[in-house]
Amino acid sequence: MDEDTRTLAIINSKGTLDMAYPGLVLANAARMMGIEVKMFFTFWGMDIINKKKSDHLKVSPVSTPSMGMPTMVAGLPGVTDMATTMMKREIEKLDMPPVHEFLEMIHDAGAELYACKMSVDMMKLTEADLVDEVDEIVGAMEFLEMTEGAQILFI
Repeated sequence: MDEDTRTLAIINSKGTLDMAYPGLVLANAARMMGIEVKMFFTFWGMDIINKKKSDHLKVSPVSTPSMGMPTMVAGLPGVTDMATTMMKREIEKLDMPPVHEFLEMIHDAGAELYACKMSVDMMKLTEADLVDEVDEIVGAMEFLEMTEGAQILFI
């Protein structure tokens, strides 16, 4: 990493729709400012880069108390789907792309995307299960080495 280049390392650890967008928006903004971006997807954050799941992420009202929905109501059948549909509608109003398209945009803009080796192994995934934009599957230590001196955000 060049000492004069500002780098942002974003660690994505959660795979819900409402947790995917903060990292994607920050990565996009950083690239627009010329900041080098390296994204690391680990644990449930792997859903963001999983081909079968990236465009089917959901919002869980049970685990999101700021939605103001009583836990008893949030746990009812169909409430997660309703909350997800509502959030997707709001995201569309803001002219934000779906998750996989956003990953493509960020990657095309020069951001690097990495999958966590331990999470890939734990979830019994292969490179074929991941979106094409993933540059490499790396271990945590390797990611920390390649982002030494970077500003690190854990989402």
